[in-house]
Amino acid sequence: MISPLPDLLIEPVVRAALAEDLGRAGDITSLACIDANAQLAAQFASRKAGMLAGLACARLAILALDPAAAFEAAAADGDVLQPGAVVAHVRANARALLSAERVALNLLGRLCGVATLTRAYVDAVAGTGAVITDTRKTTPGLRALEKYAVRCGGGVNHRFGLDDAILIKDNHVAAAGGVGAAIRRAKAAAGHLVKIEAEVDSLAQLDEALAEGPDVIMLDNFSLADLAAAVARAKGQMVLEASGGVTLQSVRAIAETGVDVISVGALTHSAPALDIGLDAD
Repeated sequence: MISPLPDLLIEPVVRAALAEDLGRAGDITSLACIDANAQLAAQFASRKAGMLAGLACARLAILALDPAAAFEAAAADGDVLQPGAVVAHVRANARALLSAERVALNLLGRLCGVATLTRAYVDAVAGTGAVITDTRKTTPGLRALEKYAVRCGGGVNHRFGLDDAILIKDNHVAAAGGVGAAIRRAKAAAGHLVKIEAEVDSLAQLDEALAEGPDVIMLDNFSLADLAAAVARAKGQMVLEASGGVTLQSVRAIAETGVDVISVGALTHSAPALDIGLDAD
């Protein structure tokens, strides 16, 4: 069971998208063609196989324009979808439903696409013990939703922003005068609940980081041989995260080196939208 996002977090995104689409005069097509009191029944259905995520976006888009609309979910976020699977039934004022349609489908298809790609990566490493995590390479304004979709696909979340964990990247290392110095300064500044991760790009940097004992070490663009060597050197002292250019073709071999976590920016920056349609009954 995946804990749903509160409507409070989703509504501002939905309302901003509706405002963008409705523009200065509203849906002039629906206003011109459809009687003000007409009702329309329809269903949201997946046209391709994938994973469901973001059904609340569709519900809230419709309710924003017709608070009296009836929205009945036929599936739950995290469900596997087959082509033709109906995910929700809706009955609403026809003008409102058609005005909300594109926003509902854009957000729903986007989040289903993220969940679907995540599931592909999770399936690819099944049985290795490695977990798949996302990054901050998210669509501006959609981070909470896209990271929720990653969870729907079976992945786990990396940090949500700059304020919830210390992640020392290569440019921090350069500015601080070395990875060891950066970790020491981070430890002096971090609160007792703040974890520290340090990125390294070589085995020599790994040794320097290991001596300082961060919570997590990110192995950036390591070869498979160096990943395996890093796992042997770390001896389980801390979490090891592999990162950099991970693909569906390479992720299994990376997982088999023994790393704990594999971060994949593509989950959110390159996931194609899943084709979801709204069809009148």
